[in-house]
Amino acid sequence: MKKFILVVLIPIIYVVSVFGQVRDSIPGIGLMELSQVNQGNSYVTFPTDIGNIEALWFEANLIPNFYLRESKNSRLMGVLTPQIILRMYQERSYPVRTPSYMPQITLYYMLDEGENGRKFSLFGRYAHHSNGQDGDFFLENGEVNVKSGDFSTNYLESGLIITNINTRFNAYQFFKSSIEIHPQSWSGNELEGMYSNIRWHNTISIYKLPSKNDMDTKEKADISVKGESTWMFGELNNLDADSFKRLNLSLTFYYHPKFLEDIGLFAQYYHGLDYYNIYFSHRLDVLRFGLMTEKLRF
Repeated sequence: MKKFILVVLIPIIYVVSVFGQVRDSIPGIGLMELSQVNQGNSYVTFPTDIGNIEALWFEANLIPNFYLRESKNSRLMGVLTPQIILRMYQERSYPVRTPSYMPQITLYYMLDEGENGRKFSLFGRYAHHSNGQDGDFFLENGEVNVKSGDFSTNYLESGLIITNINTRFNAYQFFKSSIEIHPQSWSGNELEGMYSNIRWHNTISIYKLPSKNDMDTKEKADISVKGESTWMFGELNNLDADSFKRLNLSLTFYYHPKFLEDIGLFAQYYHGLDYYNIYFSHRLDVLRFGLMTEKLRF
């Protein structure tokens, strides 16, 4: 159980970091900004990955968001997101194999503010994840057919997002905790026992704000940091219930230089099972660099 305790460290760190912080004249934040943090940013990596991932020219994550709401002051908002992740391999003909198609619809509801201006929001999501292939899941030798095997799952995710302003560091802090459920009847039969059906996600995001003297210029945040953890429950390749191999971890640093308008540079370390559709059984330890969009304007 000691290994399992590691997954709760992020919530504890968050509580400690926000305790005692008091809100001042820093501008507020709405559901659109909240959803941008939760949905994630589009990015493309450089061909310089360090780790055990296959040699790639790039990995691209495309996350266009379409907002459904009555007004900017609405406490309820829907977001349609036709997300796609794709990888181009450093092989003959530069193939782009089995992209991840992840269309989803997410509903956000902002609750009343808590003490010190802290905001609490709920969200619920229905999503699909597939690779657009129709081949046999297994090869004749029993291995997973990663090139053309059919991968498909549908899932529900629901959770809480807490927004806090850290005046000491002049930064926004977001904490998200959610449960993701893949009903077995919504997934391919071959995934049973190999793919975790219940996942607990925790995320901390910190966005450094411009200096107070520059608030009226609506500059983008110069620096952001995101830490993510996922603990996978259920039957998973005969792993023990408290096995450290059930834990996925990610840490991302983003920097927006003054000379770039809509994109910035990021570095990310990822440890855990692969999130790229039918490659889910591969275990990654990879450090990557690339370009990332930064939509937030404070």
